[in-house]
Amino acid sequence: MKIALDAMGGDYAPKAAVEGAIQASEELNLEIYLVGVEELIKKEFDKCRKRNAKITIVDAPEVIKMGESIFSFRKKRKSSIRVGAQLVKNGEADAFVSAGDTGAVMFISKTILGALKGVERPALAILVPTLRGLSLLIDVGANAVCKPRHLKQFAFMGKAFMESVMGMKNPKIGLMSIGEEESKGNELIKDAYFELKNSPLNFIGNLEGKDIYKGIADVIVCDGFTGNVALKVTEGIIEVLFFMMRREIMQNLFSKIGYLLMKRALKKLKKKIDYTEYGGALLLGLNGICIVGHGRSNSYAIKNAIKMAKEFVRNKVQERIKLELLNMDKYLLQDWRIIGEKS
Repeated sequence: MKIALDAMGGDYAPKAAVEGAIQASEELNLEIYLVGVEELIKKEFDKCRKRNAKITIVDAPEVIKMGESIFSFRKKRKSSIRVGAQLVKNGEADAFVSAGDTGAVMFISKTILGALKGVERPALAILVPTLRGLSLLIDVGANAVCKPRHLKQFAFMGKAFMESVMGMKNPKIGLMSIGEEESKGNELIKDAYFELKNSPLNFIGNLEGKDIYKGIADVIVCDGFTGNVALKVTEGIIEVLFFMMRREIMQNLFSKIGYLLMKRALKKLKKKIDYTEYGGALLLGLNGICIVGHGRSNSYAIKNAIKMAKEFVRNKVQERIKLELLNMDKYLLQDWRIIGEKS
């Protein structure tokens, strides 16, 4: 199995990408293409200890930095993101992983790989831990501006993922809003509510932000702006909470003793909610496996993003999702007919 990794993506690139790639290759027995500025990658690569890492450096002299415009995405034909996605398109790699600019990865991957039939916009989906297991949050950053039909498509993709990958039957779909009532939310949410309510999905209605981690819904649908804010707020709370706990623990002897008793449980909790453990989010709806990592990904997070890609390829997730979506064709293609009629 071969995985293409964008070595120039993320705040700590290329160092974190190179180290994470070597760890993943050795631990997971993978061949990895490190895609990026060859000179910079080799400089970091030579600093690392390597035992049996199977690494190939693929030169991509252009870099798309965070916050660049769509003009740059199109202009930079030799960017690490474009070259990495092309490796998947050509069949030279089984999956593509990047911690680079989400908008760039989304735009370029869709341009190169194309979207699945019935999907207008691929969406970032991530499994989040809940009181009842795992729920899928979609979209968490790929589409900041959406239309009601896009949210419906996210819901169908989420259903396909949970049924084909997680083995859930008829997963419960919830829509993120500011209140449980049907009348709550902006026009997008109200219209999306109507779309979902009149679909064959197991739609259970609106959810509030406080419900995300309760496990009330198996799939939580939202636009990328809302989903990304929800995810970043959660990360911030977790970081601050653990910092405050450490500070309080050092206050006196009794709290230190209490910490020693709780240490194992706290480590297990941190492992469940730490984004570095999950590695990244799957860009659902593409004709290929694409994992988008956190911009702050360290080498451990990069390794786990590659691990996630390996698992998705090994379990033929792409084929299974595609099959599920084909079964829902008549519902998804309604959106395309409506678009055609309006144009």
